[in-house]
Amino acid sequence: MKVIASPISVQYIVYDALENKVRKLDWHDNLLNPLEMLLDIEKNAVELTYSYDFPDGLFRKQIRQYNPKVIRELLINAFSHHSFTTAGDIVIKVFVDRIEISNPGGLPLGVTKDNILHKSKRRNPAFARIMQDFKLMENEGSGYDLIYQLNAMDSKRMPSVESDFSQVVVTQYSGIIDEDILPILDYVGKNYELSQKDMIALGIIAQQQKLLSTELSNLLQLENKERLRAYTDRLLKMGLVKTRGIKKGTEFLISPELINNAKANVKTTLKTIEPYRLEALIEEDIRRHPDSSISEIVNRLPDTSLKDVRKHIYAMKSSGMIIPVGVNRWRRYRLANGMAKKK
Repeated sequence: MKVIASPISVQYIVYDALENKVRKLDWHDNLLNPLEMLLDIEKNAVELTYSYDFPDGLFRKQIRQYNPKVIRELLINAFSHHSFTTAGDIVIKVFVDRIEISNPGGLPLGVTKDNILHKSKRRNPAFARIMQDFKLMENEGSGYDLIYQLNAMDSKRMPSVESDFSQVVVTQYSGIIDEDILPILDYVGKNYELSQKDMIALGIIAQQQKLLSTELSNLLQLENKERLRAYTDRLLKMGLVKTRGIKKGTEFLISPELINNAKANVKTTLKTIEPYRLEALIEEDIRRHPDSSISEIVNRLPDTSLKDVRKHIYAMKSSGMIIPVGVNRWRRYRLANGMAKKK
């Protein structure tokens, strides 16, 4: 038989830019029921209501630093998975660029930070029913699918989850990854009917601009290609994203037509350049700067990824286009004799 040794108590602590404590509030469930406590936290946690302003034609558009629905879902999860047999408070730490919500007790058995988007297991079924009666929780799901959807469509990072046997700490950052893609996401939201999976995948692809299928699967915590298709097939059919490459080399990119239709001022970047064009750029860079390391080449090709440049360098070496000089960290590359004479 379980004994409630530690009822729900919440600490709310605000820190300044130097991470000095500047404000603190407390809530205890002997004074408020869960619904009243949640509403009072949302009312008094004013630091979580700040917004970013963006120009939107003749008007200005606001995006909250923390979507209120994201905050509510994170708090509901903390309430629902609170360990009533472990002493400790739910602690909300508010920093300049992030919030950290820590909760006594580790993740439920079988749930990890790498499957939390799809795996749901309730530690306190009776308490979960109370939350459902208050209309604060759906019958199924952990709420992380909604958190991913909202973050994806606001160009925000997904929350990070760290857990051990004594506590779970969830960190949500406030910053917008790429302001330029917001008009695209706004345009899609107004003109297309997307499922939750569609919105999550589209937002993640837009944030990264280019993603291998394996990378997208990892971000979505998926185990196989068939499950990934549930997130991407409709986007491909609607022409919102496109692919290039095959099998494990398949890349997902936002459709240029979508960028044009949304009238988004997305900066041109080498990150999405066609592979053959990137190879030509690397060849020209080595021609101008012989005996260069891979890191030096990457530094001269802004927006390109180390991974992409390294892949092309190795392919060009295998084909005899370039030759290595030196070994290990001192390795440099130059064009083969025949290539170096070309203009």
